[in-house]
Amino acid sequence: MKLDAKALRYMSSEEFRVLTAVEMGSKNHEVVPTALIANIAQLRHGGSHKLVGDLAKNKLIARVQNAKYDGYRLTYGGYDYLALKTFVKRGSVYSVGNQIGVGKESDIYLVADDDDNQLVLKLQRLGRVSFRTIKSKRDYLQKRKSASWMYMSRLAAMKEFAFMKVLYENGFPVPEPVDLSRHCVVMELIDAFPLRQVDEVANPGKLYSELMSLIVRLAQHGLIHGDFNEFNILIKSNGVPILIDFPQMVSTSHANAEYYFNRDVECIRTFFRRRFGYESALYPKFKLDVNREFDLDVQVAASGFSKKMQDELEAYQEEVKEHESDSENDQESDSDEESQDETSIPQAAPKTEEELAEERLKNLRLGNTEPIVSESEEEEEEEEEGSRSSDEDEEPERLNNREFKAHRDTNINKKTESTKKRAVTKEDQIKDRVARSLKGQANRENYRRAVKRNNEKGKEKRKNRDVVKSASRGTGGIFD
Repeated sequence: MKLDAKALRYMSSEEFRVLTAVEMGSKNHEVVPTALIANIAQLRHGGSHKLVGDLAKNKLIARVQNAKYDGYRLTYGGYDYLALKTFVKRGSVYSVGNQIGVGKESDIYLVADDDDNQLVLKLQRLGRVSFRTIKSKRDYLQKRKSASWMYMSRLAAMKEFAFMKVLYENGFPVPEPVDLSRHCVVMELIDAFPLRQVDEVANPGKLYSELMSLIVRLAQHGLIHGDFNEFNILIKSNGVPILIDFPQMVSTSHANAEYYFNRDVECIRTFFRRRFGYESALYPKFKLDVNREFDLDVQVAASGFSKKMQDELEAYQEEVKEHESDSENDQESDSDEESQDETSIPQAAPKTEEELAEERLKNLRLGNTEPIVSESEEEEEEEEEGSRSSDEDEEPERLNNREFKAHRDTNINKKTESTKKRAVTKEDQIKDRVARSLKGQANRENYRRAVKRNNEKGKEKRKNRDVVKSASRGTGGIFD
């Protein structure tokens, strides 16, 4: 969903009160009843009903069709407005600009604060891609089935803000976190390009070693990025890499920590081999190069992002990965079936000499002048042409082919033209006859009508004459 903040400046405090009531009711209700919204908002004289209708027009809440009772649910647009209202009160966001990035499950916008400093607003959109496939597998959400996707987006934003804050305080090259509210994170704007858009690097070996040392440094502090690739690395003009996107970051004490570490290393090696043609035999290994020195994962848990929240978010991410792997397997199976179908199509058997002779006779009867030549005959003709071209000593005979005419072809063309003319003349004759007959019928009908009119007029005239004669014989009155 695209963020449209135009209506935010015109919304009253009462409308935000009703919107907050829908958010509070979503914790325990999939569809919040209208009576509960009015009860939580506590507006006088039943003013919540009109405000609910206005919010629904702006698509901040949505009415659920075919529900057992009259109720509404909170949309991502309404959730965005609640977060922006909180940012405005804190002074971290004053204006919203253009969209500068779109992720698989996030949207990124350019914003400004009260001092006109340019910042970045990241909105989590979990469930946008995988909603239909995972909506039946929500055991990890327990009682939060109503606002599950917004709750998961909120967890992702909390995790990203917590990890970004800890990393920034410990001197890692990450954007400076500014503020957090619900599913939105405000961070520093960095003038850099994503690594996937960089085609040439002055020293790829230096950049490669910096990225590998960054992976090892994170692991030594007790953290693994989990999605360390060209999409989540920014390169500044001076060649310094900046790390972004932390919702998949895990601790080195995780059960699959070694797998995530090796995957991050392999992503960088594959990208440098494909893009820059650089491949190094030196790369870090989890068991040999990782010696844990700090406990940043413990600091993250102390900041408010608990282990329970971490487990819920990881369960969601595992479901998404399983869905992506299943879809890839389905596509591979479909392609295999298509290839099998193509190979299973029976090929036409080669024709015998008798069948070729029958086709020639049919073509001669139908008037086709192009002869059917078998593959062996074609090969012989090609060889003959090659031998003719190789004989340079023999001069080719000059033939005057300008006045040459194929007798049979010309006769066939004349016959076809004559048959076409005959067919055309017959059709024209039939059309003319039909048109004449219709025209004659119309003329006869008009003549009959004209005769009938004249007879009626003559009768009226005779009646008038008789009346005049009778009047002249009498006293002069018409009714004598």
